[in-house]
Amino acid sequence: MSNPKTVMIVDDSGSFRTVVKLALQKAGYAVVEAIDGADAATKLDGRKLNLIVCDVNMPNMDGISFLKHLKTTGGYKFTPVIMLTTESQDAKKAEGKAAGARAWITKPFQPSVLIDAVGKLCV
Repeated sequence: MSNPKTVMIVDDSGSFRTVVKLALQKAGYAVVEAIDGADAATKLDGRKLNLIVCDVNMPNMDGISFLKHLKTTGGYKFTPVIMLTTESQDAKKAEGKAAGARAWITKPFQPSVLIDAVGKLCV
């Protein structure tokens, strides 16, 4: 791809961000990393993000709070978000969906499942 689509990974685990980043880069995506929701919020600086992969449980600002913030930030309201998390309770999934999450993938995950979801949702 001459102009790769950009995906932001928001996760407080450095090793996990690396696994996701390598899978995405292998599939041809450019990657921006953030260590938690607060860090991710500072990176909503006007750059084009085609999709965000976000954890739920993080310090400073959790994934659901970040998602709510994202949806009120100009230019990012319609950016699709995939929640990638250890959380599997229906109540948490419903909360994520209500906040605007487009997909929910539970850790541990198969990289192929993530890449498939990213390919379907990436705008």
